Amino acid sequence: MAQVNRGSGMIGHGTTLGRRMMDLGWVLFLLLILWPFLLMVAVMILIRDGRPILYVSERMKTPTQGFKLYKFRTMKNVDQDSGVSGGDKAHRITKTGKFLRRYRLDELPQLFNILKGDISFVGPRPPLRRYVERFPALYAEVLKDRPGVTGLATLIYHRTEERLLEDCKTPEETEAVYERRCVPRKARLDLLYSKRRTLGFDQRLTVATVFRRVAPVYRPGRTKWLL
Repeated sequence: MAQVNRGSGMIGHGTTLGRRMMDLGWVLFLLLILWPFLLMVAVMILIRDGRPILYVSERMKTPTQGFKLYKFRTMKNVDQDSGVSGGDKAHRITKTGKFLRRYRLDELPQLFNILKGDISFVGPRPPLRRYVERFPALYAEVLKDRPGVTGLATLIYHRTEERLLEDCKTPEETEAVYERRCVPRKARLDLLYSKRRTLGFDQRLTVATVFRRVAPVYRPGRTKWLL
């Protein structure tokens, strides 16, 4: 059972009782109204692409504690797969997967991760273990907050990251670009978020995620939120 830190209002790792209650309220509401759609997507993947329906990947919620993150499968199966997705994996994306990725519908199963308490709606994206081990000092700070489905770094840098990685032709190139250009910039934004994290700010980031035309704007050395 999670223990409440009465002095700080924290419950579990990197979240408050109020934030956890808000997460539970929203996730139960969304599952109630979205379960027919989730079932429809699952059946579509099963018919068009076969099993498995879900892609399960280990991610880190603390520097030492991993968990299984759920997504709808968007790629063809291979015997070995590791690292982030770059241009070297583009040929594996299915037609169904392209549609799901375009609208980020592949991430809907993460509602069950929120229900379990692995992640929150808003927070830094949970990293792969390999990057936590590669940059331990950096992620020791980032993962003081409970990871989330969306967040400041996701909203600001996601499209830039996709653009950088889609030109990579080999796993080695993808890895080098991600570590050099994506990890430090996303971590900087995650730490900025941590400094001004409030329930109200989380709600604004959630709205910005749903209505993508209303999004934060980032320039090196200066961050401006248009929310």
